[in-house]
Amino acid sequence: MEKRRVIFVTDGDEFACRAIERVAAEIGGRCISRSQGNPTKLSGEQLVELILQTPHDPVFVMFDDCGAIGEGAGEQALRYVAGHEQIEVLGALAVASNTHQHEWTKVHVSIDRDGVMTEYGVDKEGFQDLEIGRINGDTVYCLDRLNIPLIVGIGDIGKMGYRDHAKYGAPITRKAVELILERSGGHAGKRKETESADREAAR
Repeated sequence: MEKRRVIFVTDGDEFACRAIERVAAEIGGRCISRSQGNPTKLSGEQLVELILQTPHDPVFVMFDDCGAIGEGAGEQALRYVAGHEQIEVLGALAVASNTHQHEWTKVHVSIDRDGVMTEYGVDKEGFQDLEIGRINGDTVYCLDRLNIPLIVGIGDIGKMGYRDHAKYGAPITRKAVELILERSGGHAGKRKETESADREAAR
């Protein structure tokens, strides 16, 4: 059974969607744009169906709880997708927020607003935080309870004082994604390249 390679993004607003779409297009992957929502509107089953329909990977999927206390709709969908037998989770972008609900997750590494990799967490604006290896967010409650190879902490995707805006290429998000791909063996555009090679061989 062929598995689809997926990267989770714990944010679903319009800015995040535009940034992820830009990065996905540039690396040869795909973004499930319909997963945008604040909060998440699609179920885990619906998201898996859309993932399996995409022609290229990695596939980016957005999840958002819109500040719900505890495990909201976004995290319920995230847990379902993570546990599906046809999904291989390469990593997750754990997006920081100014949450007051005390939700947090452990992260393996963070990328700050200057694109610098750090062992510290980051806040919503992308500034390095005071704690090592954890961030606060509103859709991160279950991340470190799942078998995710690499969780990267990042500020508010597509924002961070315009430093990560889609019109500038979302450079902070891209750096975080490239880190996940590098650690996973580099899968960007792999399906597309394989298909091109198959077409050449068939000529």
